[in-house]
Amino acid sequence: MAEAITIRSLDKTYASGWRRNPVHAVRNVSLSVAEGEAFGFIGPNGAGKSTTIKVLMGLAEPSGGEALLFGVPSTEPQARRRLGYVPENPYLYDYLTPFEILKMGLRLHRTVVADENAHCRRWLERMELAAVADSPIRSFSKGMTQRVAIAQALVIQPHLLVLDEPLSGLDPIGRQDVVEIFSEYKRGGGTLFFTSHVLHDVERLADRFGLIHQGELRSVSSPAELAGEEESVMVRSQGGQEVHGMQAETVGRWCGTFPRSVLWEKLDQIRAAGHSIVEVRPTLSLELAFLKAIGKTGSDVGG
Repeated sequence: MAEAITIRSLDKTYASGWRRNPVHAVRNVSLSVAEGEAFGFIGPNGAGKSTTIKVLMGLAEPSGGEALLFGVPSTEPQARRRLGYVPENPYLYDYLTPFEILKMGLRLHRTVVADENAHCRRWLERMELAAVADSPIRSFSKGMTQRVAIAQALVIQPHLLVLDEPLSGLDPIGRQDVVEIFSEYKRGGGTLFFTSHVLHDVERLADRFGLIHQGELRSVSSPAELAGEEESVMVRSQGGQEVHGMQAETVGRWCGTFPRSVLWEKLDQIRAAGHSIVEVRPTLSLELAFLKAIGKTGSDVGG
């Protein structure tokens, strides 16, 4: 399968103030993302996520190594053809309307569609912006502005979407809607490379994810590999009778964590008590995997 993104031994160093050491934002990062894949890039603030994306977008030149988009160096303008991009803090001309922004995006990317106006209106409807399609963006909330930026990235029918915290500023319903739109895009053959501080969103979208810390790529895993690393399973059930090893969460709702080796035995006990199963899943979450990769525990973060 062809590679949409190829990063080889990428380094990025920024000069700092007088008598200060330069800032080494990215250190020897290498990874690849296949066409049609959704790749989540996660890490704390200052880990190197946004710097890597700026290199991919040609907004920053690498200090060492290289980044390629569909085999073309990211420093070349043609690498960004049919490339949708949403930065962490999108800046849109606030005197324009969403309709004007989308139409401008089509023409800048030279995207040919049968009917420009209808095409833009469909995306505004899909992003629930139809009612404000002809209103100036300066009157919008952060969440509405974020929706416009995402619509602008998608309206050009991109082969690749590069998204830096794309769900920032959206309410829970908005997050769910946009995650579904990204899922539809991926099912249609599109490629996603995105960062997010909300690890649940990464777990829902990503085929693989990379954990970056202090500029270094610590690990790359798939959700299946992540689940296979943990020998414990969390079980939630609904019922009136107490089951040994289960703790009450609310009235009639119980939760317990058990070794995989006794899972079927415990499920038999839960069934015998007249409970219905609510959820069964591995206990190792993406958050715990990240803490493990950087050598911390949940108690370290809690302090």
